[in-house]
Amino acid sequence: MNKKYFTVVALILLLCIGFSTSGQTAAYPSRPLEIVAPANPGGGWDAMARTINRVLEIEKLYPQPMSVLNKPGGGGAVGMAYINMKKGDDNELVVFSPPLIINTINKTFSQSYTTLTPLAKLITDYQVFIVKADSPYKTFNDLMAAVKKNPGAVKFAGGSSPGSMDHLAFCKVAKLAGINAKDLSYVAFSGGGEALTTLLGGNVSFVSSGTGEVLSHIQAGTVRALAITSSVRSGGPLKDVPTLKEMGINTTYEVWRGVFGAPGMSKEAQAFWATTIKKMVGTKTWKESLEKLQWVDAYDDATGFAKFLKDEEKSYSELMTDLGFAK
Repeated sequence: MNKKYFTVVALILLLCIGFSTSGQTAAYPSRPLEIVAPANPGGGWDAMARTINRVLEIEKLYPQPMSVLNKPGGGGAVGMAYINMKKGDDNELVVFSPPLIINTINKTFSQSYTTLTPLAKLITDYQVFIVKADSPYKTFNDLMAAVKKNPGAVKFAGGSSPGSMDHLAFCKVAKLAGINAKDLSYVAFSGGGEALTTLLGGNVSFVSSGTGEVLSHIQAGTVRALAITSSVRSGGPLKDVPTLKEMGINTTYEVWRGVFGAPGMSKEAQAFWATTIKKMVGTKTWKESLEKLQWVDAYDDATGFAKFLKDEEKSYSELMTDLGFAK
């Protein structure tokens, strides 16, 4: 091969590079996808991120490589800061749930939830209030009677900080039952596992938790669920757990989870995800995943999700202001 051959090849390569950088960019998506779970592996955010990743891969709905990135810390603050650093990057997604709103209101996050690009509400989970299998509280009404008599003596635990999800779920119930939520004795842990260990050790009377985190313990019979915060009874392993409404407390508490794009996500990427997520939630793989994890399908598109988030902000603001957690 002579110099003339190499010169021709070099010219062709230069022409190709020039063409690709002259405004003719590849259609979205053309790069690997990163799905951020703003918590350690094993929790609800991680499970949601990995479920999305798995279904997209199995159903071949995203034509590029994908990965889940765990960004734990600060009740989601580290993950929130990370995704905000990715402003304008169409290849970043993040999953969140009520702490996104809660931590905006209490200023745990330095950014507002409104910086993110809502793509879809996906599932909902509910809170359960559980006791040890041998607890003297046989029903939720038994428990509430004890709390009313001496709110500070009936300690409860959760896997979130004071003023966050596990705490607020029972505060909402207590308020409606005529109990001053400020008198409650709440023991905070960094995860649901620690709260369960404390319950099983007899150091607290009950635990407030999302159903997914304690389902295996309910099935094993080490704990009993006294009430669930859904509007109607769940099926499967939770079919015998009464709702709060059955107990005479007319309220629900939803532990939703949704997916967001980075701030400033392009319209092209938003359109892609609108179509792709709708396809994803209709697949057999997605539906089987929800059944396995006992998640309730709550799909709503970006427009509906954005409105839902505004309603959540209003509801949480009122509750947290009453309890002194709003800033």
